[in-house]
Parts: sequence; C-alpha cells; structure tokens
Amino acid sequence: HVQLVESGGGSVEVGGSLRLSCVASGVSVSYYCMGWFRQAAGMEREGVAIIPDSGAPTSYGASAKGRFTVSRDNAKNTLYLQMNDLDPQDTAMYYCAARQGSCYGLRTSPYNYWGQGTQVTVS
Repeated sequence: HVQLVESGGGSVEVGGSLRLSCVASGVSVSYYCMGWFRQAAGMEREGVAIIPDSGAPTSYGASAKGRFTVSRDNAKNTLYLQMNDLDPQDTAMYYCAARQGSCYGLRTSPYNYWGQGTQVTVS
C-alpha cells in the first residue's frame, strides 16, 4: 500500500516560486507513474503534471507549461514540482498521486493512490 505525503505549500506573492515535494512510503514507487494534481475551491480536480517511472517524457496541463517542472528521485522515493512565476489562478490544494505501471495522461481516474494535499495560495 502506497502512502503519499506532500509538503512545500504555503503563501507566496505573485511572481514567486514554490517547490512541492511528495514522499512515498510503504513501497518503492520506482515503477509507478506519479503526478501532481490541483483543486481550487469550487472546481474539479485537474492534472498539473505527470512523470513516468523512467522520468521521461513528462506531460503538463496547459496552465503549467513553461512555468512548472516535475521531477522525481526514485532513490529517495520522492516526487517534486517546481513552480515559478506563480499567479493567483494557481491558488489551490495540490495533490500528489501515483499508479503502478504506465502513465495514462492527466485524468484523475487512473490514479489509485493519493496524498492529503498541500495548500498553495498566491496573492
């Protein structure tokens, strides 16, 4: 059973940066597709970025392209999301997710392991 714990969220000014981390435990996620998703108040959860077990190719949601970078360190069982040039529309709860095997895009349904989320507020 995979447990995911996110950290690194917080409040940041417009144009600022944050780096989110997600530590997995319970099993090695070396052969898991992992991703970042976010959910703003009153909105559906949306895919931000995904990364396969090998580290490439990565995929990004439209709002993340050019500003966010997803990466992973399989030796540390950890997923990262570097977020730059943040704006108020990035305000949301950010969730880490994982699924064993291949990635299947930015939809939420293929992912069966989820963290509790870390809040990002941009103002």
